Amino acid sequence: MNLKDLKVVFMGTPEFSLNVLHSLILNTNVIGVVTQPDKIVGKDKKLSFPPVKKMAIEHNVLVLQPVKIRKEYQQILDLKPDIIITCAYGQIIPEEILNYPKFGCINVHASLLPKLRGGSPLHHALIDGYNETGITIMYMDKGMDTGDIIKQSKISIQDSDNVGSIHDKLSILGSELLLSTLPSILDGTNERIKQDNSKATICHNITHEEEQIDFNKTGREVFNQVRGMNPFPVSYFVLEDRIYKVYEVSYEETNKYSNYLNGEIVYQDKNTLSIKVNDGIINLLDIKKEGKKRMSIKEFLNGEKNSLLGKVVKRS
Repeated sequence: MNLKDLKVVFMGTPEFSLNVLHSLILNTNVIGVVTQPDKIVGKDKKLSFPPVKKMAIEHNVLVLQPVKIRKEYQQILDLKPDIIITCAYGQIIPEEILNYPKFGCINVHASLLPKLRGGSPLHHALIDGYNETGITIMYMDKGMDTGDIIKQSKISIQDSDNVGSIHDKLSILGSELLLSTLPSILDGTNERIKQDNSKATICHNITHEEEQIDFNKTGREVFNQVRGMNPFPVSYFVLEDRIYKVYEVSYEETNKYSNYLNGEIVYQDKNTLSIKVNDGIINLLDIKKEGKKRMSIKEFLNGEKNSLLGKVVKRS
């Protein structure tokens, strides 16, 4: 079968899915897009479309938005797709859908499975200190990211990376790997590798409590947490009942401040603000104080009238 004749239903929701969807629209016959329902967001309570819906509308593709897909799937089957491709959709797909398409249900997952199964592989690749991550093209089954692996491609993780840069790299890689893999899926020459469940790790969705920085951890752990949440959802700490969002830090291993409390501000000058952690200090580089704009630490300190030295971060 020619790719242009392949009838595809695509299932996805966030910006990460857009490169995959766009590639499919250009190279296959996308007959429908399934995405999460619209949401009311912000103080103005405006109705917000998922990014995938916006792209589908721009290309005159039918959009379906079931609230609970396990109960609302008949419209999808009525489209009679040859294949269903998912990428960061956000709901568990029922077996009625999984068992329907001729060429199966294929998932584009943002990790090197069986590592980082679940909803936040981009974040946890950084938070958990991985040296590499990648994309897995896989057959879907009734488990959470447990299906057979078709193809994988990896990238290295640098200290300069944050979740934003990893997001962008893997979004492009996912679309490229899927497009190069589809012909083998259609002609039946693709690999089908069982996952080794003994090597599996799970990454649940990030909770608000997990966004709060724990300065009892090592400098490296805090560094990984901060970059693993920049630019979304953004880590934070609480000082004097004000929330400080943290976008970028550096860290130093040192015994110089071993007699201070973890979470205590142990050094301050016009360019530097350092907080004690388990094995040294964290230097704040880019922050946003509650009620203020985001700024460099130099800009922040220039606007602070009182010294913060000796104050201790609150831990809830």
